[in-house]
Amino acid sequence: MADLKINNLYKKYGTVEVLKNINLDIKSGEFIVFVGPSGCGKSTLLRCICGLEEISSGTLEIDGRIVNDVAPSKRGIAMVFQTYALYPHMSVYDNMAYSLKLAKIPHAQIKQMVEEAAEKLHLSAYLDRLPKELSGGQRQRVAIGRSIVRNPKVFLFDEPLSNLDAALRVQMRREIGSLNESLPNTTMIYVTHDQVEAMTMADRIVVLRDGIIEQVGAPMELYDNPQSIFVAGFIGSPKMNFFVGKLASKFNAKTVGVRPEHIKIVKSGGVWNGKIIYTEILGSDSYIYVDVGEENPVIIREEGKARQKIGEEISFSPNNNQYHLFDENDKPIKH
Repeated sequence: MADLKINNLYKKYGTVEVLKNINLDIKSGEFIVFVGPSGCGKSTLLRCICGLEEISSGTLEIDGRIVNDVAPSKRGIAMVFQTYALYPHMSVYDNMAYSLKLAKIPHAQIKQMVEEAAEKLHLSAYLDRLPKELSGGQRQRVAIGRSIVRNPKVFLFDEPLSNLDAALRVQMRREIGSLNESLPNTTMIYVTHDQVEAMTMADRIVVLRDGIIEQVGAPMELYDNPQSIFVAGFIGSPKMNFFVGKLASKFNAKTVGVRPEHIKIVKSGGVWNGKIIYTEILGSDSYIYVDVGEENPVIIREEGKARQKIGEEISFSPNNNQYHLFDENDKPIKH
């Protein structure tokens, strides 16, 4: 089991607070994803968990044991980085076996552990190859395999797919998801800036902003019930449209938020009106950019090929009750 508990955690560099009063309970076997803009503290929090950064105050517990002063190698944690960090002169087998050899595990046991990990990651046919003979996705699997063989309690992933192309990212998302299912008692914590990775892989998402936790919840909970304008705008791609001032006056709220996929174009009498300034046709979907007199255009998502033309004046409204209201403190208002 690998329950992880963070209590009142602060991380400071001199007088600068990078993490501020972080409190988070993670259950054994959960797949947790940290998201947030650059500089929000998500990678620093990951490094505090694994012991590469010292915690300024607060406690970190793994299985009920406070590990603040425990060496990284003794925490039962394995970390997979953005860069593969493989030994170029070693075969795949030797890369995966290296930490086990250092631990003086018997040769026969090492062979069994490496082969079992290789099978899980579809690497059995590549054990004799050098890293330079592998694709990017295969190298990332070797880096993951090197961690699996240690049988860690907690897996930490720091943007492991950011160096891969789009097709490989899709494949690796599936493989990491399968890995999570095959290791049901291993906790996984994953840092990403990719919306799709967060929404498709996480049991729960932790949204960070300026060193604090804004909201924690299941992907669709954050999508459907954001607890601040920041979370509403951060979760979802393209991001939520926000209407303020006279554009929000019909709703008795300071701000109205509507996702691009929740807007319908009507013949006349819509809540808002504007002029189309740009369209993106992606095949299955189209994005229509509409000037409503504000700094940022409104984005409307439609299925299939957009029928509207640049320069056309249109009227549009939210679908049914698919909109979000926020007060002057950027907090949600029930409707």
